[in-house]
Amino acid sequence: MQDNTDVFEAHNVLETQLLQAQEGLISGEEFMHELLAAQVFMPIYSKHRINGFQESQQAQPLSLKAEDGTEVLTVFTSPERAKPFVQDYPGYEAGLLVEFKWILEKMGSRQYGIALNPGWSVGLDLEPEMLEQLKQVN
Repeated sequence: MQDNTDVFEAHNVLETQLLQAQEGLISGEEFMHELLAAQVFMPIYSKHRINGFQESQQAQPLSLKAEDGTEVLTVFTSPERAKPFVQDYPGYEAGLLVEFKWILEKMGSRQYGIALNPGWSVGLDLEPEMLEQLKQVN
């Protein structure tokens, strides 16, 4: 996996807010509230694509297993942030731009975690318990 620990330069509002939260300029609670309404990029598996159409009706998001066995969905603050990461996962070059709260809704009762910007120095890991709390806010 490529390591993107170089200087992180914000390219959109969500990335600016994430940087501010990590630097303590805004509270974690304020960032989470903003994240719920923000658009994120979720890599999805696409084995066969014909003229831009996907073969399957169901999106298969890129998920990984954490050390404790928890399934973790990978999402990014933009498609550009995903490019270096998905190079190690053939078939996941495509994705969806969706509101973060939509992902929470689609997760239902499944116990997933979410990694925001894995492989980058500016990111966030959300445990299943935190996501359950965010669903209640939503």
